[in-house]
Amino acid sequence: MRAVLALAVKDLRLLWRDKLGLFWVILFPLLIALFFGSIFGGEGGGARSMKVALIRETGSPVAQKFYDELAKASVLNTFIMSRDSARILVQRGKLTAYVEYTGKGESSFDLFSDPGEIVVGIDPSRKAEAGYLNGMISQAYFVVLQSAMMDTKGWKEQLSAERASMDSSAGMTSGHRNNLIKLFDVLDSLQTDMDAANAVGSDSSKASAGMSGPKIAFNDVAVNTARPRSAFEITFPQSLQWALIGTAATFGLSIVTERRRGTWMRLRLAPLSRAHILAGKGLACFIACFSVCLLLMAIGVFVFGVQIGSVPWLIAALASAAFCFVGLMMLMSVLGKTENSVSGAGWALFLVLSMTGGGMVPLMMMPSWMVTLSHFSPVKWSILATEGASWRGFGASEMMLPIAVLLSVGAIGYLIGVLVLRRSDG
Repeated sequence: MRAVLALAVKDLRLLWRDKLGLFWVILFPLLIALFFGSIFGGEGGGARSMKVALIRETGSPVAQKFYDELAKASVLNTFIMSRDSARILVQRGKLTAYVEYTGKGESSFDLFSDPGEIVVGIDPSRKAEAGYLNGMISQAYFVVLQSAMMDTKGWKEQLSAERASMDSSAGMTSGHRNNLIKLFDVLDSLQTDMDAANAVGSDSSKASAGMSGPKIAFNDVAVNTARPRSAFEITFPQSLQWALIGTAATFGLSIVTERRRGTWMRLRLAPLSRAHILAGKGLACFIACFSVCLLLMAIGVFVFGVQIGSVPWLIAALASAAFCFVGLMMLMSVLGKTENSVSGAGWALFLVLSMTGGGMVPLMMMPSWMVTLSHFSPVKWSILATEGASWRGFGASEMMLPIAVLLSVGAIGYLIGVLVLRRSDG
């Protein structure tokens, strides 16, 4: 074990003396994080549609008219959905709110007798959206109400139906019947006046004057905080991948360099087995990968406010990612026999893995086919594990998959590299 530690310390000292290598290992990933963080952090502004679910549990015609009017608002992107599903999506932040009209009227005239209640489920922190949505709901409600008042033909039919029901109603006193007849006469007269007003182009908005607004109840639906609070919580896990790539590339080249300069042969002539030498290389690469990731995350946490959901899971995620790139380092070291060939092939491999795994552009901005392709990149699982331990709030069951993938990729890469290296040594 002492020999392994001595080899690891030797390689770490060589890395520390290589200033250009340190740039790619530490400064370049940090610059990537700052660059993309500045870009995405500056977004904002511009009108964005609010995604609102419409709950149609009652199925009343009046509710459908109200929903149709609400869906006409250009700033709203509406969906018909069940209450339970909508509530879950609002909690996850996928929807801005859900709206449910509880009235059971068959026609718009029923709004006068059964105005119903409009329930809005929204996160209480979204005060601006709640106020804006309140205005949209009131507007849609009054449009439906106004259409009932301006529908003189329907009004006349409704009065006729009421008169007919009154005539067939048993047990009504003569005094009550006379009062209703007078009321219907007044309404008939009012309907005639409205016909005349419409004929001369009267302002229809006056028809709704004096009407009370709809009863709107806001239900608080707390949104789960499983989302990044800033762009840096997206870019710092990405930057870790560049740190891992830079470190793995540096150590992968060191093996080729030592073989060309004869250092490898001298180490083989020493009382050390091949397993000791490779274990020392792997341990040094692991320590460098893990330490750089810790350093970058510490900068993210203390300088840029990156949140950490679980420190133990974060350490497990960084350790598994470091182990994965140790295996990739060993695989890279056998991709050629010269520094140039190994460097070119290694960086080409890492760039492809980074591009497809979300190391350059977040997966959320990629097309669906790229997201599918990302499943084959360890970079994607490394980012997912880091984000799961930081802002995604992953539990043990959710962390197991990315960690298992990283450990598997690392073990396979390391094994392939050792086998190829043993064959080339003869």
